[in-house]
Order: sequence, then C-alpha cells, then structure tokens
Amino acid sequence: MSPNNKHNLPLNSADIKILLIGILSMIAGFFIMTLDKEPFGFGFLGLTLGPIFVLLGVFIPIFSLFNKRKND
Repeated sequence: MSPNNKHNLPLNSADIKILLIGILSMIAGFFIMTLDKEPFGFGFLGLTLGPIFVLLGVFIPIFSLFNKRKND
C-alpha cells in the first residue's frame, strides 16, 4: 500500500471516534450497574439506567458503521 492510497481505509477518524464513544458507553453502563445497592442489582441503576447505556453503546457504533455519507 503506497502513501497515496490513504483514502481507501475502511474507517476514517470520525468513525473511529464514534466507535470509541460506543465502547466507553458500554463500559459506563456496566459500571453503573455495579453501583446499584439493591440486592442482586434489582434497583433502578441495575435494571434500567445501566442497560440503557449498554444498548446505546451497541447501537451507536452500528449506526456509525452503516451510515452512508453523501461524499463517499
């Protein structure tokens, strides 16, 4: 691969940033679930808020990978 083929990479810097945001959102969701003080995590943090962050962490990278740009 020559230096001129730099634009043929599958992910650009914006896509990589969005992927990292998704990964950090998943990590934050799992951490939020551990903060629940109810037995077995059956409180608001363990059953509602944490899983929402984890799902966002899954859907944000999927959206970024399949999002078609007008200039591509």
